[in-house]
Amino acid sequence: MKKNQVIKTMLNHKSIRRFKPKSPTMETIRTIVRAGQQAPFSSQVYSLLLSRNQKRNPFKAPLTFTICIDFHKLQLIMKKRKWDLVSNDLFCLLMGIQDASLMAENMVIAAESLGLGTCFLGNTPLRTTEIAKEYKLPKRVFPLTQIAMGYPAENPSTRPRYPLEFVLFENEYPKFNEKDIKKAMERMDQGYLAQDYYRKSSYRVPLEKGRKEKFTFDNYSWTEHISRKWGQWNPSPEKLLEQLSKCGFSIKKKM
Repeated sequence: MKKNQVIKTMLNHKSIRRFKPKSPTMETIRTIVRAGQQAPFSSQVYSLLLSRNQKRNPFKAPLTFTICIDFHKLQLIMKKRKWDLVSNDLFCLLMGIQDASLMAENMVIAAESLGLGTCFLGNTPLRTTEIAKEYKLPKRVFPLTQIAMGYPAENPSTRPRYPLEFVLFENEYPKFNEKDIKKAMERMDQGYLAQDYYRKSSYRVPLEKGRKEKFTFDNYSWTEHISRKWGQWNPSPEKLLEQLSKCGFSIKKKM
């Protein structure tokens, strides 16, 4: 596989959850954000919130960025041009997710190229009410994800990924057979078991609905872990719809 410094940085990505107390300089922060801005976009419908409160930041990270979908600013601009936003909120959110996610990934790559470590916080959309209150967000701004960032105080191994043939399909989507699925599962599970990942963290997703635990840390690994998450958590969209509504977005059909 071809490599250059950019690709090496990307392939070396790992989530960092222990940080040194040293805070990056403002020049470093501005560089990272500016690199984030240069990501591809549909309409630049994003904004960043920054916290340098290490006592409150996740993992006591020197920096926490909250990346938001932001249609508030766009509508201010449109108002100056005497336009109303008529696009439905579902489409707005999908476009906003693209803009905000691409910016966030650019920021991570930039930060790691400068020697910093990062960790995405995936449960942000379920905590939007408290985030909106803390940062005094106007309507039409939705916190999508957060990134804890700082100088690493640990150096974990990079985590396994699916085999390339399980994610890259040319011309048409394949019909997976048992061998294909088994190979992909083994790549992930054996990789995590080799790192003793879940034993070291001493964590398994608890079972709900009366299921009996059949796994130990000797065989509990990624495919069981991820299956428990998606097989048990958030079966109803109501909480997320409520969070979106409080931020001024509605994906229900307008009558």
